[in-house]
Amino acid sequence: MSKHPSIACRLATAFTALAPGLVCAAPTSTDTLTVAAGLYDITTETVLPHLEDNLRDAKTRTQQCLGRPNATSLFPLLRHQAFTGCALTRHGARDDEETFTLVCANPQAATGQARFRVGAASLEGVLELKMGGKNMTLSQRIRGPRIGACR
Repeated sequence: MSKHPSIACRLATAFTALAPGLVCAAPTSTDTLTVAAGLYDITTETVLPHLEDNLRDAKTRTQQCLGRPNATSLFPLLRHQAFTGCALTRHGARDDEETFTLVCANPQAATGQARFRVGAASLEGVLELKMGGKNMTLSQRIRGPRIGACR
């Protein structure tokens, strides 16, 4: 749950106003991220640099039980109705980094990529998006330690 629900609500309202007609492809369930199974204490930071100061940043903190999560599901921003049907698809993996590309049915709607660094006891990821036709960029970062076994 957000520490500042009013900020989260205002972000959702502002984002919907900026991208009302976004149409994307259906997500796949095969694009999973390889993480050590367990309970993670995840902090999420959403940054919308072109908005006024009180809407620019929002942080949340949650505990999530992860096994082989779908990469798309790890970013709360991609659960917003403006991204209904959008999906991150695996692009590649190298050393301890996995990369994904945002695929949408309308390539002019949005473009983006996500990078994850996964360790034995932690998870970090960054999603960078550009809204087509809006000249709007935004990002969302997740990070957190593995804090034990799932309950």
